[in-house]
Amino acid sequence: MAAVTEAAPARASAPPPVPPWRSWVRVRRAGLPYLLLLPAVCFELLVHVVPMLVGIFMSFKQLTQFFIRNWGAAPGAGLNNYRFALDFNGAIGRTLLHSFWVTCAFTVLTVGLSWLIGTGAALLLQDPFRGRGLLRAYFLVPYALPAYTAAITWEFMFQRDTGLVNRLLVHDLHVFNAPPFWLIGPNSFYALVLTAVWRTWPFAFLVVTAGLQNIPGELYEAAAIDGAGMWQRIRRITLPQLRPVNQVLVLVLFLWNFNDFNTPFTLFGNVPPPQADLISLQIYDTSFQNWNFGSGSAMSVLLLLFLLLVTAVYLMITNRGRKADV
Repeated sequence: MAAVTEAAPARASAPPPVPPWRSWVRVRRAGLPYLLLLPAVCFELLVHVVPMLVGIFMSFKQLTQFFIRNWGAAPGAGLNNYRFALDFNGAIGRTLLHSFWVTCAFTVLTVGLSWLIGTGAALLLQDPFRGRGLLRAYFLVPYALPAYTAAITWEFMFQRDTGLVNRLLVHDLHVFNAPPFWLIGPNSFYALVLTAVWRTWPFAFLVVTAGLQNIPGELYEAAAIDGAGMWQRIRRITLPQLRPVNQVLVLVLFLWNFNDFNTPFTLFGNVPPPQADLISLQIYDTSFQNWNFGSGSAMSVLLLLFLLLVTAVYLMITNRGRKADV
């Protein structure tokens, strides 16, 4: 009888050991992105996070001019700085509340007008024509100028006797019989809004222009074939397609203008008129004019919390609307 031989099962060969230098290469490749981000993270901590934490710490201190050299030794204030800021029956609370409402009105008008003018200019320059590039560059000049340069220029233009604004309105257009004051009194609010709009609408124009480049031209061609007019195309095609861009644009404009300090400070100095007393100037006055850094820090923290709350609600509403559209 023939012997039956059974083949022995093949033994799986063990993988060769990974050389140590290959393991080091993998670790280096995995950690390279974090290593490249490390300088930016360090600068972010030094420029934003650390000062913010120091400001929060200062808001719980009775930090006045007597503790400038050793502000860590200032006595604790607990929540008193926040109580004074939120006590609307007291002088500090009433002034802060007034500045808050003035800032809200200023921000709403500035953001609305800047978006409207910027969007209109972007739509007018959407179709190509000779000189369009030069006109676009000209529109961006106010945004390219330094903030102080623009504000100082408008300050000279708003002068009562020698300013260009009164020269135009009184002597050329005869809108007023006598030259009005623009940097004091009720008109100071309108001067502030006009200056801020002149500075910020080119940014809205730039962002909307970039957003218009992503809208396919076939949509406008199909709408024109279907008989849609200009306003119908803007309403049915342009604005819906620009919704993601406008969501970010409005939020950025809101945060910029609500925290604006350069424009009112350059126009009105340390003592602005009540009609143009923004909350940023109120915080500056409390901190650097009255030397109450603890109270000023508490106001800054309250402003930060308000802006975070508004941003969170705005993002929640816009994201919900985006999901509903999908």
